[in-house]
Amino acid sequence: MARVKLAEHDDRMTLVEHLDELRHRAIVSVAVLGVAFALCFWQNHLLLAVANGPLPGSLEPVTFGVTEPFTVTMTVAGYAAILLALPIILYQVYAFTLPAFSPRERRVILPLLLMVPALFIAGVVFAYFVVVPAAAQFLLHFNTGQFNIQVRAREYYSFLTTTLLAVGLVFQLPVGILVVTRLGLITPRQLSSNRRYAYVAAAVIAAALPGVDPVSMLIEMVPLVVLYELSIVLARAFGTPRESAPSAPLGAER
Repeated sequence: MARVKLAEHDDRMTLVEHLDELRHRAIVSVAVLGVAFALCFWQNHLLLAVANGPLPGSLEPVTFGVTEPFTVTMTVAGYAAILLALPIILYQVYAFTLPAFSPRERRVILPLLLMVPALFIAGVVFAYFVVVPAAAQFLLHFNTGQFNIQVRAREYYSFLTTTLLAVGLVFQLPVGILVVTRLGLITPRQLSSNRRYAYVAAAVIAAALPGVDPVSMLIEMVPLVVLYELSIVLARAFGTPRESAPSAPLGAER
């Protein structure tokens, strides 16, 4: 029978027990994802209305194929189900890998694990309410006198989900910087002295994100700079690895 109890660091488990626990957690994750998908497909009209929110004015996505309304609805429901089930899936991953860390390592890793979903949600919200509306406003009103502008559903929802995912991942910057500083690969002083190079890198990353217009690029660059500065503050407070106490010279203790 699969293990449902959290294993402790001192537990000794055989390979079969590890595989059994992995199977159990994979089944739970798949089941939760299936329930989330059923719920999202049931409420697909609400999901599509939310997805159409960033479009300017009264624009609505159009379809050009017989099967496109169904396939697009399935795709949107699938992406929404992943977002809905993500906390439980991340918990299953965390619970499976937790026994590998000592209690002291858990105290370091747990805040980082809590930051990951929080920063991801913040990135998704920022992209939905700021980045995508600004990009849609600029791109769909560019050269309107020369084109009969319509929005194809498949391309718009692909652009929306890709942008939300990309910005959510980019918002993980503080976690990545805290990890490298905790490992001693870089120091907060080095982060501060290389600030200008980081700003150039932020501009390059913003240009590589799904938005192709200069407006969305500038909007995406601003939080990257803010997150970098926040990362420096967090690295100074929590990211510096603790130095071990110097060992006593031989013969000093009797």
